[in-house]
Amino acid sequence: MLCINNTNVDPYFNIAAEEYLLKNFSEDIFMLWQNEPSVILGKHQNVPAEINLDFVQKNNIKVVRRFSGGGTVFHDMGNLNLTFIETNSNINFDKFTQEIVDLLSELGIAAQSDARRAINIDGLKVSGSAQCVHKGRAMFHATLLFSSDLSSLVATLEGDPEEAENKDKASKKVYVKSVKSPVTNISKYVPNSFDINDFKKFILDYFTKKNEENKIYAFDKKDIINIQNLKEAKYLTPEWNFNSYSLK
Repeated sequence: MLCINNTNVDPYFNIAAEEYLLKNFSEDIFMLWQNEPSVILGKHQNVPAEINLDFVQKNNIKVVRRFSGGGTVFHDMGNLNLTFIETNSNINFDKFTQEIVDLLSELGIAAQSDARRAINIDGLKVSGSAQCVHKGRAMFHATLLFSSDLSSLVATLEGDPEEAENKDKASKKVYVKSVKSPVTNISKYVPNSFDINDFKKFILDYFTKKNEENKIYAFDKKDIINIQNLKEAKYLTPEWNFNSYSLK
C-alpha cells in the first residue's frame, strides 16, 4: 500500500487528488490530509439545503463538491481526513471504519461505529465517512475531528429551512439529505500534551508500519500537474460545486 502524507491544505486540490488517485493508480492507497476551513458536499446534494451560505461567504469558507456521495461535512485544520483506495469492486467498506476504531483503541479511546459508518465516542460523533466505486476501484474516506472549531461546524451546516424538501421540482431530482448528529473532539479524550501533529504522526506510523510492504509515496511533478489541471477544470468551477446555485 502507498501511504501519502499530503501536506497541501487547499480543499480544491485535495478533492481533485482523491479522484486522480482513484482513476489513475492501480496500487492500494492510504492518504492523510487536512483542509483549511471548507465545507465538503456529497456528489448528489442540494447546496442551500445543506449549508448556511451567508455564514460561509462572510467567513471565507470554501465550498467543494466531492466525487463520492453521502452527506456534507465541515473541515478545518483541527480535522484530519483519511482516504483509502483499493482495487476491489466488491469491497466491504465496514472494514475501514473498524480500522479507525482499532486505531483509536491504541490510544485508549473506546469508540464505536454505527450503521452509517460514523464513529462515535460516548454517543458523540467524531468521524463521518463516504464511499464510491469506479471501474473496480473503491474509495472510502472519513473525517476525524481532533480539535475542530465546533461552533463554526454547527453554523456552517445550518441549511436554509425553505429547502428542507430537498427536491428540484422542475427536474424532479431528489437530493441526498445529510443526517445531523451531535459531535465532539478527540482531543477531549487524550492528554493535553498530545496535539494534532502528534495525532498525525501516530496515524501515519500506524498505517505505514501495519504491513512491511507499505511504503511512503509523495506526489511527483507529473502528479501535481495532473491534479492541478483537474482542480481547475472541475473542482474550482461553480458549475460543479454549486450545481446552478451561486453565492450572492
